[in-house]
Amino acid sequence: MLLPSPWRADFPAIAALQRQGQTYLDNAATTQKPQALLDALNHYYVNGAANVHRAQHLPGANATQAFENSRSKVAQWLNAIDPTQIVFTHGATSAINLLAYGLEHRFQAGDEIVISALEHHANLLPWQQLAQRRGLKLVILPLDLHGLIDIDVAVELIGPRTRLLAVSQLSNVLGAWQPLPALLNMAKAQGALTVVDGAQGVVHGRHDVQALGCDFYVFSSHKLYGPDGVGVLYGREEALAQLRHWQFGGEMVLTTDYHSATFRPAPLGFEAGTPPIAGIIGLGATLDYLGSLDHRAVLAHEAALHRLLLKGLNNREGVRVLGDPQLALASFVVNGVHNADLAHLLTEQGIAVRAGHHCAMPLINSLGLTGAIRASLGLYNDSDDLQRFFDALDQALELLR
Repeated sequence: MLLPSPWRADFPAIAALQRQGQTYLDNAATTQKPQALLDALNHYYVNGAANVHRAQHLPGANATQAFENSRSKVAQWLNAIDPTQIVFTHGATSAINLLAYGLEHRFQAGDEIVISALEHHANLLPWQQLAQRRGLKLVILPLDLHGLIDIDVAVELIGPRTRLLAVSQLSNVLGAWQPLPALLNMAKAQGALTVVDGAQGVVHGRHDVQALGCDFYVFSSHKLYGPDGVGVLYGREEALAQLRHWQFGGEMVLTTDYHSATFRPAPLGFEAGTPPIAGIIGLGATLDYLGSLDHRAVLAHEAALHRLLLKGLNNREGVRVLGDPQLALASFVVNGVHNADLAHLLTEQGIAVRAGHHCAMPLINSLGLTGAIRASLGLYNDSDDLQRFFDALDQALELLR
């Protein structure tokens, strides 16, 4: 089955990797970048870099306009009501830490924070540490046999002491959309704030934060074909107003003397210091590029590739796919074969996949595993990539067995 990608030529690194004998299937960790992004970065640096919001000179005005244009593009991408609901951070991890510190004042000893058993460390550790600082209870929602958060159990665990629910939209290990509408409604019925980790989900399809109804939504640029070092925090206006400032310095201050200060509201109040200007401008260019594509064609291509990936894995003896992945990726183990050994042999054959606990150590441990191999797909991957992967997998398994 031939599945060429019509967008492959838009990503120069794919051709470069191929010349190096590499097949890139680690897109859930980070993606390659389109030429449109590279052009935007080059334009910014070649035509005069400058800091934003702080100068009346032309380079500063140009940088500020491009920077704020990117804020508007992100708001449009998420269907946020207003660009002021978009706060730029240094990654999804940074955004969740901002929330954990910025909301800390709302918690009292005995309150409950609810997360799920599949969370990435970035959506576990900030809440775990907050619970330890404030004497809170961290409640873990279990999964069902399909790798979904168990709704029947969640009904029992999300209760009157729940102050915040923080869950992933799409698991980076199990590749399954989580039942967010039901979970968010349960939390809202208890008056709890809701946080959605969209780092994996934002990459696939278009997501409407107004329809989703969460208080906060976070994602990383680098997984969405954009630059690294850039994250996005969306917040409902009422939710952002509950945040206290957690980093202090230039730009976020409104007035100050030596002994007191007042601070700006969101978004600038939470963007202390010089932001990753080039990266944010680059993210805007990436969104322009993605917005120009036929989204139905992209989704259809990714779905067809995913079916091919699952079929190939399930047809091989001893291979066990974790959960019931719906799109984008598949994590798997092989009976009698250590994931690190298999990863080493795949790497030697030029196959770039991820091995280990995938920054979800509690989930991997709960499955009785020390790690797993993960192959994850991007819009530039094609059936030839998967054929090279399967050929390498067969050779590796023949050696290891």
